[in-house]
Amino acid sequence: MNKILVTGGCGYIGGHTIVDLIQNGFEVISVDDLSKGSLKMLDGIEKITGKRVKNYKVDLCNLDDTEAIFLENSDIVGVIHFAAYKSVPESVKEPLGYFRNNFNSLINILQCAEEFDVNNFVFSSSCSVYGNTTQLPVVEEVPFAIPESPYARTKQVGEAMCEDFTNINKHFNTILLRYFNPVGAHPSAEIGEFRDMAESVVPVITQTAIGKRNDMTVFGTDYDTRDGSCVRDYVHVSDIANAHTRALQYIIDDRNKSNCEVFNLGTGNGVTVLELIKAFEKVSGEKLNYKLGPRRPGDVVEVYANNNKARTLLGWQTKYGLDEMMDTAWRWEKAVAAAGKKPVASN
Repeated sequence: MNKILVTGGCGYIGGHTIVDLIQNGFEVISVDDLSKGSLKMLDGIEKITGKRVKNYKVDLCNLDDTEAIFLENSDIVGVIHFAAYKSVPESVKEPLGYFRNNFNSLINILQCAEEFDVNNFVFSSSCSVYGNTTQLPVVEEVPFAIPESPYARTKQVGEAMCEDFTNINKHFNTILLRYFNPVGAHPSAEIGEFRDMAESVVPVITQTAIGKRNDMTVFGTDYDTRDGSCVRDYVHVSDIANAHTRALQYIIDDRNKSNCEVFNLGTGNGVTVLELIKAFEKVSGEKLNYKLGPRRPGDVVEVYANNNKARTLLGWQTKYGLDEMMDTAWRWEKAVAAAGKKPVASN
């Protein structure tokens, strides 16, 4: 059984990916300093899979502590690297904190991979690397525009760091996964986005509907789009998780065409924020209390994916439509409320 290290494993996408890895026969260990993640994620994973995943509470910016994980687990065959700060508005306010955390953690995990001969690496990137691109749907070869936030810049530079590192380590294989807007929760409603006051639009919608918020704001109604609100490519988090498993197996099986490859992960469908709200109202039967507001710094106008490459080479297919995304998100929100769980911050 291949052992995989998932960094940020107690976070939203990391937790769902651990479930998918286990269900596909991998052994998994996690490293998460719990500054953003929650051990409740591991409780939910255990309920779904029957496996208790070990987490190392380690700050990856500390090289000695990171090396200790690899020393204790000499049989790691691959790393999926999620651990990074991810809030666009927070990055605008605190750019140095984002640069310090996202760059130093990546440098240390790559150094350990080299030192301990772990040659399969999947990097969690983002469609934010494209900036305000004019080429839609976005293909992987589209040149980067100016990043709209410090968070986006860390993903652009992080990709370059991975590419440069891979270029000088010929036995090292890297997959860069640029996912668009992960939403929803595991269909079991055992895991989802553990977050007190969310910033991402779907948990903001569900928190408003359940009464954690009085209302929500749609940021920007004068964009050159169908209804004036931003357009995004929303994709179910379990579909995103499965792509990481497939990407890892792709390089373990030596099916990759080059040492560093990049894939878009999106449905290929652009949905406006107002359309997203209407989809939620239809699925939930709830009328959402929202207001229209000004544009928000760091937001791109419109972005959605061409996912042909992931479908062709990884065999990846999205299973969940927009209604299912909103339904699983709403069922998760209600499950949290029913259990009296206190949400905590999440990656």
